Amino acid sequence: MELKKLKTVFQILIIAVGFAIIFPLSSFLEDKKPQLPAGFEDSDLALQGSKLKGFSLGMEGLLADFYWMQALQYIGNKIVNSEQKIDINDLRPLNPRLLYPYLDNATTLDPNFMEAYSYGAIVLPAIDKQKAIAIARKGIKNNPKEWRLYQHLGYIYWRIGEYEKAGEVYSEGAKIESAPPFLKMIALRMNTQGESRETAREIYKEMLEQSEDRQIRDFAKTRILYLQALDEMEAINLILKKLSEQNGKCVNKLPEIIPELLKNKSKETSELKMDKNGNLYD
Repeated sequence: MELKKLKTVFQILIIAVGFAIIFPLSSFLEDKKPQLPAGFEDSDLALQGSKLKGFSLGMEGLLADFYWMQALQYIGNKIVNSEQKIDINDLRPLNPRLLYPYLDNATTLDPNFMEAYSYGAIVLPAIDKQKAIAIARKGIKNNPKEWRLYQHLGYIYWRIGEYEKAGEVYSEGAKIESAPPFLKMIALRMNTQGESRETAREIYKEMLEQSEDRQIRDFAKTRILYLQALDEMEAINLILKKLSEQNGKCVNKLPEIIPELLKNKSKETSELKMDKNGNLYD
């Protein structure tokens, strides 16, 4: 009987000691835990669209919308919570590794989900070029008569510098009955003017005019303004160089270049803005 009591006391002591050390041990482990790279807090998707399809009681469209909204919020939260400067041409530092799975689920559940394909084609090149190509090709496979998907795939190849492939895709899209003449025109430009700023302007201008998605139109508008800014800076730098060579010194006041800008008004500087006092402003 005494031995049984001793065992009981011993067991209670072990439990008490365990509780006593569990909190300091947890704190110690928390302090020593290695810092994980940003984005590893994301949980992998438990379900794939291909496994949900056919088992969602006719609610595939509703589930597709859910994954679509998740994709938008996911990128939005990444940007809002980021403490670093965001470069829209390279979103890899945000480690948005779940964007493609979200879009893949949405387009598997609804193969005609054009907004999801379009969004993937615009955003994914800044994250994973091959995933961007994959989502656009998936869209074409499911919707072979949608010329906009060829426009998106051509845009991806153009953006990553594969002008020959871009030209081939634009040419394929141009064969679709409802396709605008723009696709054929851009296809012809790819082999000779693929890198030109004017080609970029035409691509974004068409994207702005043809897209039904507000986010894509906003993106295209921003890129057009960026190209305009590059043109203006180039024109201003040429004038600065010319005046420096003529006068033997650098211009150090803005009003000194305004007469030259007005005198040499060109396509590049036609949209330069001036206030009522003749000063440049952006």
